[in-house]
Amino acid sequence: MQNPNRRSALLHTLCLLTLANPARAVESGQPAPALQLPGTAGTVDLSALKGHVVYLDFWASWCVPCRLSFPWMNDMQARYGARGLQVLAVNVDAKRAAADAFLAQVPARFAVAFDSAGDTPRRFGVKAMPTSVLVGADGTVLQQHAGFRDDDRAALEAGIAAALARAGR
Repeated sequence: MQNPNRRSALLHTLCLLTLANPARAVESGQPAPALQLPGTAGTVDLSALKGHVVYLDFWASWCVPCRLSFPWMNDMQARYGARGLQVLAVNVDAKRAAADAFLAQVPARFAVAFDSAGDTPRRFGVKAMPTSVLVGADGTVLQQHAGFRDDDRAALEAGIAAALARAGR
């Protein structure tokens, strides 16, 4: 078993490296960057989801708030999926086994993709884990949100509902 102090230091370092990412966040109104990645159910292609509102979530197995966001995202997919919402979670772990272990403990009832190279979060300007990007039905970025706390739930859900209403769904 790994030393808890060493593990904490490692997680802190990983967070700092993530936050030091020089990429700029995507801005509202911009087209969402391309995304085509392997997923749990085959290739995931963001352009194929045009016409849907996409709640895109970047996560890692070591991310504690991600354990809180997954049940909420399951709920959002169940509640709004029939209206056109597609939750898509992109894992950024270097090793797929870490992501699979997380998913065994915290199941996802939405699409999951894997980017071990970290190219996609760089293109989206992700600086923290988790980070969500709400993409409108027209493929443009509506908002980006870093982190996940219980206090974030209502505002994030309101953004989803507003995006679906704008799309006439």
